[in-house]
Amino acid sequence: MAARTRDDLRCPVVVIMGHVDTGKTKLLDKIRKTNVQEGEAGGITQQIGATYFEKSTLLTQTAKLNETEKFELTLPGMLVIDTPGHESFTNLRSRGSSLCDVAILVVDLMHGLEQQTIESLHMLRKRGTPFVIALNKVDRCYNWVTCKDSPIRDALKVQSDGTLQEFRSRASDAKVQLQEQGVNSNIYWEMGDDDWTNSDFVPIVPTSAITGEGVQDILLLLCQISERKLWRQLMWCANLQCTVLEVKAIDGLGMTVDCLVVNGYLREGDKAVFCTLDGPIVAEIRGLLTPPPSREMRIKSEYIHHKEIKGALGVKVIGNGLEKVMAGTPVMVVGPDDEVEDIKAEVMSDLTRLQKKLSTDKKGVMVQASTLGALEALLQFLREETKPPIPVSAIGIGTIHKRDVTKISIMNEKGCQEYATILAFDVPVPREAREHAEEVNVRIFTADIIYHLFDQFTRFMDELSEKRREDAAAVAVFPSICKILPQHIFNQKDPIILGVEVLEGILKVGTPLCVPALGGLHVGIVTSIEQNGKEQETAKKGLSVAIKIVNESNPTITYGRQFDASHSLYSTLSRASIDALKSHFKEKLEDEDWRLVVKLKKVFNII
Repeated sequence: MAARTRDDLRCPVVVIMGHVDTGKTKLLDKIRKTNVQEGEAGGITQQIGATYFEKSTLLTQTAKLNETEKFELTLPGMLVIDTPGHESFTNLRSRGSSLCDVAILVVDLMHGLEQQTIESLHMLRKRGTPFVIALNKVDRCYNWVTCKDSPIRDALKVQSDGTLQEFRSRASDAKVQLQEQGVNSNIYWEMGDDDWTNSDFVPIVPTSAITGEGVQDILLLLCQISERKLWRQLMWCANLQCTVLEVKAIDGLGMTVDCLVVNGYLREGDKAVFCTLDGPIVAEIRGLLTPPPSREMRIKSEYIHHKEIKGALGVKVIGNGLEKVMAGTPVMVVGPDDEVEDIKAEVMSDLTRLQKKLSTDKKGVMVQASTLGALEALLQFLREETKPPIPVSAIGIGTIHKRDVTKISIMNEKGCQEYATILAFDVPVPREAREHAEEVNVRIFTADIIYHLFDQFTRFMDELSEKRREDAAAVAVFPSICKILPQHIFNQKDPIILGVEVLEGILKVGTPLCVPALGGLHVGIVTSIEQNGKEQETAKKGLSVAIKIVNESNPTITYGRQFDASHSLYSTLSRASIDALKSHFKEKLEDEDWRLVVKLKKVFNII
């Protein structure tokens, strides 16, 4: 095997990270002269993509700036992974950053550091990954004069004093925010020699992903960092280092696996070992496809077929039985002298984390997504971001079929109607499946932006909870004890109208009142509550109010005859009313109200 040498470097793997809507994909689009971002739902990256830039592309894109920099580019190219910026995609960003050699952290000049920017920052520093900061959206500065695709210093030279002042002020604010996160930084051409040798010092490159200023600077800077600082780790190695980025069904190709080959070779005909939830599988590689250079793996185009792939490169692998391959796991090839079982064991060694993420509950919704990465993100949100967590009983990838609807409809039989629901992210739902869903009372929520799906389901759950509260209102009885005010008796017969002071708990319209001291005498139902002439739904402890009581079952009940001011009025509680309170009105009651419930249980002999 040939020794590793500085003369044979592989492409650096660059990851682009940052908060949603900072312009990450737009920045890539500007480099590759494409419009991927416009094709994404809501302009948001929903899955990991990989773009390969040839050496010739890098030379062309940096030509103007390199007239003064005089940098000799020896890298064979550059591979950029575009990762989702929305908070739901922590797992995907984590996977992307763990694969990269160097990173671009995109910061919005107008908004500064945001939640996912800070999270990405911590992730990169934890892994010791060198990175540059693209301070994006300089074109938003007031009266910005566009210098399309020019080096950023050339663009700044033609700006007015007011524009420069705004830029400097906002850039300074960003540096302060970075300093608060423990990051020393500066505009890259203002950095001193000591700053460049300090691995903790981060260069800032002002950019505009819309008009292209500063894009040359970012590219050249990444090339310089790669060649000068990372050459040891970029020396190409023949040992295969390959990771699954994504698993996705492609029309005409079937289920494919997007892989990142960092080192070594992947060849058509190789026996590759993949990791699945059901154990390792061995599949012959039937095809190796890449998009044309500077085009994304996710974007439909005329794929280029290869007999052999040399890292670092993103490649789409075609083979049989790849449906259950797990994203984020390694791919290994069985060599002529290898034991297949040993290779299988090594491939499966990292599965514990993924198994935990994709585990399901006995009761819960079904989650269906276009890719495994999106499925992971959905599950993470439902389990970690929602309060309380939303259980998931079934998962799947790809088109929703009639059998999927039938499978989740069993939740109706289990008395969990809210879980007879499919959350479908970026997947087709044929008419047959929709019609069957209506027949068996299964809801299908669909969206092509992941957090819109969360919003839909959350809204549904809120509406369902409200409906259940309304249905339970007739059964649920809020606990209260009231003292009759004898000087405020307005009507003694049905409807009885009198003044009371709420001694304990919450008196609510609809509450049945009784007198336990008289054997539980049913006085009637509170039909209205007034305070200072204004009607209200409830009266809390300490308030004095006028109440109207109607007794439909015994309208002859009269104040002064069956009961009087010497008797306290109690809310009539039952086991069913207490259960309804616990299920639907728990947050409406304070601790002291629940203590009153316990006290009334003894009064009414409720077990």
